[in-house]
Amino acid sequence: MRLFDKRIISHFDYLLIIFILPLVLLSYNLISETNDTLANKQLIYFSLSVVAFLIVFIFPIRRNIRLIPLLYWIGIFLLLAVEFWGVTKLGAKRWLSIPFVGTTIQPSELFKPVFILMLGHLIQNRQPEEGGYKLKDFIYFSFYIILPFVLIAKEPDLGTALVLLLVGYGILFIIGVNWKIWFTILLTIVLASPLIYTYLIKDYQKKRIKDFLSEKPSYQVQQSIIAIGNGGLLGKDAEDATQSQLKFLPIATSDFIFAYFVERHGFLGAFGLIFIYALLIFHLLSLNYYFHDDFVIRSFASGLGLLIFFNMSVNILMVIGYAPVVGLPLPLFSYGGSSFINFIVLFAILENLLAFRFMDMYSFERRL
Repeated sequence: MRLFDKRIISHFDYLLIIFILPLVLLSYNLISETNDTLANKQLIYFSLSVVAFLIVFIFPIRRNIRLIPLLYWIGIFLLLAVEFWGVTKLGAKRWLSIPFVGTTIQPSELFKPVFILMLGHLIQNRQPEEGGYKLKDFIYFSFYIILPFVLIAKEPDLGTALVLLLVGYGILFIIGVNWKIWFTILLTIVLASPLIYTYLIKDYQKKRIKDFLSEKPSYQVQQSIIAIGNGGLLGKDAEDATQSQLKFLPIATSDFIFAYFVERHGFLGAFGLIFIYALLIFHLLSLNYYFHDDFVIRSFASGLGLLIFFNMSVNILMVIGYAPVVGLPLPLFSYGGSSFINFIVLFAILENLLAFRFMDMYSFERRL
């Protein structure tokens, strides 16, 4: 038992915790300056995330890796259920009501960990040849990537759907796919773009694109840019951060929290925050080098790194006016429970795969 404990501790990735903690502390400090009630709720979310982390971390994932396809199809069923029994909020049908509890769940959020694990499981069982995957394998993986994309985009939640699509194909890009396939896809997208815009994109999504391309940004983005400019090099004291304190900046603790952060901490603070994210993403992608033969770890670490990168990039570009406004939070930073807990669960799964990698191997059933 002592050796067992030492092995778990020695293989735990402490750098991930070191990178996450500054994000959590900075976020809580901003939220508490704005609204004590929201700050107290966020503390509850933090506590729940710790419990979720511990539960997921001790679960024998590798021994039960065969259950991942079942969880994937349960997730697909829940996404289909949204179409028929979903709850509509703010014009989008993305939630399912839980009977007798009086609350709702968002299947697209719950699906993210299962989606990345499923790709890792499939890649582990169908490892790439020299020169990368050929067309047959690429189509095989594409089925599992495109199916949830279509269901989530139909809700509509195009932001989340596109992020999952990019994460899925990003994982395949890192693992290795023949370059001719990527060239063909890129050429097809370029040629089909007018048709996609005309027939597949909804009117409100076209409006967002038009607002983005127009010379005058939307009210939200205007106030966000003013807040960022108000921060200057070193930022403002809490009482002088007028855009946030006087409520000119909309959704200051959630979607536009980056603008609030820059108003408080200035350009140098923004650079520091992005640098923390860059270190975290680089560390996750670097696991591909250290675990070259473990495709589940490689796929999951890459997927988590890409998920953070796309969410962070879109959110920051959105608040500075270089991307359409979509409801993607800043990872581990924006106020809210579902997104934060979901990211913590993703890190718990990765820590589990790393810490127990020599104890519960994927060939467990074959050895029995």
